[in-house]
Amino acid sequence: MKMVIRLTKSEEAKALPILLRHSPGVVLSGRTYVLSGESIEALRAAGVRFEELGTESEAPNLAGALTGERV
Repeated sequence: MKMVIRLTKSEEAKALPILLRHSPGVVLSGRTYVLSGESIEALRAAGVRFEELGTESEAPNLAGALTGERV
């Protein structure tokens, strides 16, 4: 499952070498990342602290939404 996290500037410096060795993720603005469970576990094992913002399962579902409908 994918997780959305936010890192502080100092924690991001520790996390980047770890993230480059693990599965791909998505980088958003504000030091926010969408990462796989494997990457999250690697960060935890290395002692990198981060704020959990949400998970893939909490994302809004667009099934049944009409074209142009506000979600």
